[in-house]
Amino acid sequence: MDAIGSIISNWRRHINVEYFLDKGKHDTTNTMPRARRKRSYSKGEHCYNEEDFRRHKKRRDEETDYYDSSHHRSRSNERRARTRRQYDEDSSPAYTGTANANTAGGHHQHHREQHRDNYYNDGSSGYGEQHASVAVSTTTTGSNTNRHSGSRRRPRRRRHRRSSYSSKRDPGESVGGGRGDEKAVEDDEDGHLIYRAGDLLQARYEIISTLGEGTFGKVVECKDLHKGNERLALKIIKNVEKYREAAKLEINVLEKLKEKDQSGKYLCVQMRDWFDYHGHMCIAFDMLGLSVFDFLKDNNYVPYTLEQVRHISYQLCYAVNFLHENQLTHTDLKPENILFVNSDFDTYYNPKKKREERRLKNSDLKLIDFGSATFDHEHHSTIVSTRHYRAPEVILELGWSQPCDVWSIGCIMFELYTGYTLFQTHDNKEHLAMMERILGSMPYRMAKKTKKQKYFYRGALDWDDKSSSGRYVRDTCRPLRRYMKEPEDEDHQQLFDLISRLLTYEPSQRCTLRQAMRHAFFLPYQREAAGQRGQDGRDPARSHSSSDRCRSHSLSR
Repeated sequence: MDAIGSIISNWRRHINVEYFLDKGKHDTTNTMPRARRKRSYSKGEHCYNEEDFRRHKKRRDEETDYYDSSHHRSRSNERRARTRRQYDEDSSPAYTGTANANTAGGHHQHHREQHRDNYYNDGSSGYGEQHASVAVSTTTTGSNTNRHSGSRRRPRRRRHRRSSYSSKRDPGESVGGGRGDEKAVEDDEDGHLIYRAGDLLQARYEIISTLGEGTFGKVVECKDLHKGNERLALKIIKNVEKYREAAKLEINVLEKLKEKDQSGKYLCVQMRDWFDYHGHMCIAFDMLGLSVFDFLKDNNYVPYTLEQVRHISYQLCYAVNFLHENQLTHTDLKPENILFVNSDFDTYYNPKKKREERRLKNSDLKLIDFGSATFDHEHHSTIVSTRHYRAPEVILELGWSQPCDVWSIGCIMFELYTGYTLFQTHDNKEHLAMMERILGSMPYRMAKKTKKQKYFYRGALDWDDKSSSGRYVRDTCRPLRRYMKEPEDEDHQQLFDLISRLLTYEPSQRCTLRQAMRHAFFLPYQREAAGQRGQDGRDPARSHSSSDRCRSHSLSR
């Protein structure tokens, strides 16, 4: 028995009996959820070492807003970088272990969000103030460790040689221009072309500065060396397929419009040149002034004078009517897409407001941004127009055509007169409630025909006036004519009569722009047109003769 006892004791010393008896099943290190385990920072632990621990502790000790989104992105990128470095240490004996500055991923550049942007921002078109600095290009060099970036994001710069994205002219011209680097053409992580002031594109356009940027790309001021250093605005589209294709459609529309209007008489911005620069579609335009919205914003939203409202509105109707008579719908009319030819102004002191205000010297304008313009025979997207200028038939998905532009013009005229948008909302149902509060009840036919029955109940808008949104609509909106500043003045009455005709619910009953230009509110310009017609035999308000209108179907892509 003593012999058997000694054998058992020796056996217990060499074998973990508790393991077979399952006495260790409550060991927290092996069985607790991973998120609650106590992390070990010993040098031998998976991808953590002492240097990482110090970095981690220092980062937590810094006075950084932990909930800042850029802070989270930075931490996430650094964790991925640490994992990648540990993998390289384990698998590559030649790896030095030195962290590359590029592997941290970096912070995204944050741009201030605005309620609305000018032409250079967020896909609009125009030539406003400078909103973004020139991107600086730097060529990265180094060892092969640059390949092991810990971030899953695509590289911050994409470097490529000349490829099938050659320009339509001078395919062998210098790329870098002022840089003197013929091979280096770089894009940032969003697809924007990286450039510097002084760079030369097409051996013709010398970049001066950045005017602004948006989702579509950037707009730069440049000198045309072939035209005596004339200043132009060059729109450089991102090297991204969807933006490139959209730019091609815009170029096609601009070319068709130029065929019909060689002199630019119909107030649509004209394209001076275009080319494909290494995948970046570039469109050159004349330099213009601020947009109608930017001037309003810079003037603290002081509304335009009644005469300026009259002149701007007539020109807008004149330009868009030219599009409509050529079976083209703009679909994105808004103050940001109306640019003054020259936005110079005088400053005067307003004693009532006790502030200085700007008075525009000349209200001549150009219509811009044909990126979403649609011909009658083309596919019509379900949703078009910027929210505040969107017609009810678009919201209700009843189909749209030229009358949706007419509705947008009515909203724009109201904004010119008051200094603020008529429908300040971002919700469809609230938008419809505002329309009913300002313009009266929605026609029963539209309510029954729409597929959006969730907005209606028994043919009427299903809206709770007692909700917070209902109180907002009730407090901020009132019947249209109650917005008149001088209800007894005939000019003000005529303006609101015209706006009410432009904001008719039924697209078929909404007045056309030809009818709008004959309204009493535009009587001074009708007389001027009659005077010019007597001099040269042609009415400037008429876009085409009857024979031209018969051929207008040729305006197609």
